[in-house]
Amino acid sequence: MEHLMGLLRIHIHRGVNLAIRDVRSSDPYVVVRMGKQKLKTRVVKKSVNPEWNEDLTLSIVDPTLPVKLFVYDKDTFSLDDKMGDAEFDIGPFVEALRMRLSGLPSGTTITKVQPSRQNCLSEESSIIWTEGKLVQNICLRLRNVESGEVELQLEWVDIPGSRGL
Repeated sequence: MEHLMGLLRIHIHRGVNLAIRDVRSSDPYVVVRMGKQKLKTRVVKKSVNPEWNEDLTLSIVDPTLPVKLFVYDKDTFSLDDKMGDAEFDIGPFVEALRMRLSGLPSGTTITKVQPSRQNCLSEESSIIWTEGKLVQNICLRLRNVESGEVELQLEWVDIPGSRGL
């Protein structure tokens, strides 16, 4: 039996300059996958700069698995069009969690994660201790598409009785 470490709440904030897949716009939604888990946002109609502001929560058993993000254009009479994909590693976030940061002042930057071949970060991303929790704001550049970025925020949720970190 695999042991649950905790939950990773992913706040899908918005898409920026997404690809056009319909006549003048797109009807985008986001799918997040990690291992066998698959979650998705609602569809935002007619927008290449959608604001989802949705929380998706993954159960973390193996923090070495990448989180994969896919953006699609919803179509009614055909298969949904791909609008790019991205992936990122939660390893640095998990390492920061293991530091047991409870005594730090709010707003303390724990570590900075640089864009690399292992992630799709479009800019440096800081892991910050704020208001008693660890958060990381991420801007992902979509791959396999002409344009687009997705902005999101990670937050850890401890579960009583889980094996924790």
